Amino acid sequence: MNNKQSITRRDFFQRTAGLGAALAFPAIVPRSVFGANAPSNRIVMGAIGVGSQGTGDMRGFLSKSEVQMVAVCDVDKAHRDRAKGLCDQRYSNRDCQAYHDFRELIGRGDLDAVQLALPDHWHAIPAIAALRAGLDIHGQKPFARSIKEGRAMCDAVHRYGRVWQTGSQQRSDYKFRRACELVRNGRLGKILKIEVGLPTGGATDVKQIERVPEGLDWDRWLGPAPYVPYRGVVHWNWRWILDYSGGQLTDWAGHHIDIAHWGMGWDTTGPVEIEGRGNYPKDGLYNVPTEYRFNCTYANGIVMTVANNQQLKQGAKWYGEKGWIHVSRGGLTASDEKILKEEIGPDEIKLYDSRDHKQNFLDCVKSRKLTICPAEVGLRSISVGLLGEIAMLTGRKIKWNPDTEEIIGDPEASVLLGRSYREPWVL
Repeated sequence: MNNKQSITRRDFFQRTAGLGAALAFPAIVPRSVFGANAPSNRIVMGAIGVGSQGTGDMRGFLSKSEVQMVAVCDVDKAHRDRAKGLCDQRYSNRDCQAYHDFRELIGRGDLDAVQLALPDHWHAIPAIAALRAGLDIHGQKPFARSIKEGRAMCDAVHRYGRVWQTGSQQRSDYKFRRACELVRNGRLGKILKIEVGLPTGGATDVKQIERVPEGLDWDRWLGPAPYVPYRGVVHWNWRWILDYSGGQLTDWAGHHIDIAHWGMGWDTTGPVEIEGRGNYPKDGLYNVPTEYRFNCTYANGIVMTVANNQQLKQGAKWYGEKGWIHVSRGGLTASDEKILKEEIGPDEIKLYDSRDHKQNFLDCVKSRKLTICPAEVGLRSISVGLLGEIAMLTGRKIKWNPDTEEIIGDPEASVLLGRSYREPWVL
């Protein structure tokens, strides 16, 4: 594959100067990388972030015959060594290169695409660097930790003409597409309201300051987030700390809010008012909401309520004049089974049909078409969760302009649309 825009090594160093000192990158691709296949027939990939989710994604790509995974990167040596071993085993060689610094991997010069599976606060910086280097990206949800970061990422996707797939894989699951097609084609009549249930809670145990494990670069793991002593939050419990994540709310908004939007045709818009309350722990290390509930009002007057699943059943549920439809990973149900048996006619709305999320990304890398969950969709889906977070943190109703992506009349709340970065990291 060779769909990258022309970019010299000097260009790359200049464009990423704000990310730190220039590094030396390998420039020669070994013949063994390609085996019997010509380079033009392969999608050469790297993986940045190869913990649990990253390894799962990497295994998915390793199973694809058109992919050659040649490089892995992680700030935890145990993760990157394990990932390199999986790649070497897959190709029966030792050619996969393991990197500590994502900039070295991005700057190799032989990649077509990268997969990103990093903590939420680390989504924007490597993504924009990879896009500048001409790489296509499969990026895990949530799309970004802040709306301003997400907008910068979308702008870079457009500026550099890259293919992006957000890891909101429910769009490639038949039951979710089926539910959305039924709603979009009026099987419920006029939609009256929507409910979205997301998981509850987070960790509550107290973590003490402890020695950084051997092989983990804690300072690099923190990256743009404020420096704090190591307290054992990697590689899972970072989700319960606002500096890195919004908890289950932002972890799952890119799934069920995404589906609720898809069923309404709201992929390129958002609510105009958001208000709600969350239960934020007052003391201790973990400070994301353990319970939350907020209402989002859209321009047509429809209200979507988002809450943890102790209040609302997990999944997306549309209520209409003729009944309701609920969909989750557990299944597809309706107020009347007859609704689910309705045929979608040849002249009705047919939604994007993907049966394999990673294959859809690879197909679009080759065709240069939009994926089933491109960058703009990923941003609009997580924006609802992030706006709900802002409303709950401020305790005020947020008025939102979805066209300009601005909070109206509330400078204090507007500050929360972005995040401060610790030096030397810049967006």
